Amino acid sequence: MSNGRTEGAERTGWGPGPLYRVRTGELEIAYHVTGPAGGTPVMLLHGWPFSPVGSYAEVVTVLAARGYRCYVPYLRGHGQTRFLRADIVRSGEQAALGADLIAFMDALRIPRALFAGYDWGGRAADVAAALWPDRCTGLVSVNGYLIQNLATAQNPLAPSLEEGFWYFFYFSTERGREGLRRDREGLAREVWRRNSPQWDFTEAEFAETAALWRNPDYVDVVVHSYRHRLGLAPGAPRYAALERRLLDQPKITVPAVTLDGGADGVTPATDGSGYAPHFSGPWAHHVVPGAGHNLPQERPGAFADAVSEADSMGRHRLDR
Repeated sequence: MSNGRTEGAERTGWGPGPLYRVRTGELEIAYHVTGPAGGTPVMLLHGWPFSPVGSYAEVVTVLAARGYRCYVPYLRGHGQTRFLRADIVRSGEQAALGADLIAFMDALRIPRALFAGYDWGGRAADVAAALWPDRCTGLVSVNGYLIQNLATAQNPLAPSLEEGFWYFFYFSTERGREGLRRDREGLAREVWRRNSPQWDFTEAEFAETAALWRNPDYVDVVVHSYRHRLGLAPGAPRYAALERRLLDQPKITVPAVTLDGGADGVTPATDGSGYAPHFSGPWAHHVVPGAGHNLPQERPGAFADAVSEADSMGRHRLDR
């Protein structure tokens, strides 16, 4: 179901532009689209607490010029994406994010696409690529293999890493929920500064993104996401079977490019060897100098090149 515009209509340039909507089983998903109508589809998925428009404004300009059809949806709990009924669990768990991507493609009748994302969006892309590999022609994932191993949720990390995840523990308390409800912008500003310490973002960029956090389900979805990954909240029954499959840490078999930001303040860059075993298909890894956690916005050229690389890897595999 659209908002009255034709999804295939072309636009010149990029910006917030027309906002389209499509209904799935649980959501009315808001999204932008740009690039040639017959171009190779690519799903560009944003993280928390960042903006899909801000993250991908420059990326889609590059990709559209290369012939890609770029879809940029708003995740559940963000922007104009809305739950269709009051009785639907406001889940932020990883299986829900991955299933939303496939439902979005189903609603738009897109059989296969490239998946690319970071943070929450990277997790959605990884989950969908692992569980529905026939729908994914190639993957770009910032910070590698992002499927959470809930079986080890109570195993501590090194203190230096735990410190960067301070908001995980904040949101595990009712104090944290209230803190997010009262000051969404203040909390997000701290995340931006800490997770991308070299990113010189503007106040205009921050203000544009802040509008997304006024979504009525934002607090519930965010708090559930972080509590679920720590084993402190049950998942929605609808996704229980998918979550059981994710406990096996399924391999990603599609062509994949992983990126680490050289200046990521929460997830230090690596050579990729720690998560290489999770990728059983063609795989490449790159460290992007100067990039923080919001890599596509901070280094859009590198991110766009990674999408083209994953696409090329997939085409090469088909030609063999």
